Amino acid sequence: MRRSRSSSSPCASCKQLRRRCSKDCIFSPYFPPHDPLKFSIVHKVFGASNLSKMLQELPVHQRTDAVNSLVYEASARIHDPVYGCVRTISFLQNQLFELQTQLSEAQLLVQMQQSSPTLVQHQNPSFHFSPTTNNNSLNSNQFSDQSPEFASSSSVMQYFCHNLDSL
Repeated sequence: MRRSRSSSSPCASCKQLRRRCSKDCIFSPYFPPHDPLKFSIVHKVFGASNLSKMLQELPVHQRTDAVNSLVYEASARIHDPVYGCVRTISFLQNQLFELQTQLSEAQLLVQMQQSSPTLVQHQNPSFHFSPTTNNNSLNSNQFSDQSPEFASSSSVMQYFCHNLDSL
């Protein structure tokens, strides 16, 4: 994975650091001369010395992934100095949790419909749920004929328990 430095230009890190790029430069495989911004971002956040130490401690086959991760983390830190990539990770975890909740609620509805199909058909065959419902009451938009949406499990249970008595 090492490149010969005899005929090509120095890697982006050696250019920025204004030093001669040797043939065993640890940065050259990961910071090519045509992409100086990549090293610049990582250097600004982590520093060349720390980056060099991190790369030397890793096995060669893991270094490319590590550099890509460090570039992503450094870019996120530059765009959001307080939270960095933690904001993105947190957002994605919350989105995953919401989608898992919606899937559980949909599975519950399917299970309830399979166990008692007359209950759902008797009430309203076009019953849909809205993801914006976070309280314990249902609104009129949830009974539209548009695409299926999902509500909180407490709203679903409240609806079915309330309307079960009217059968």
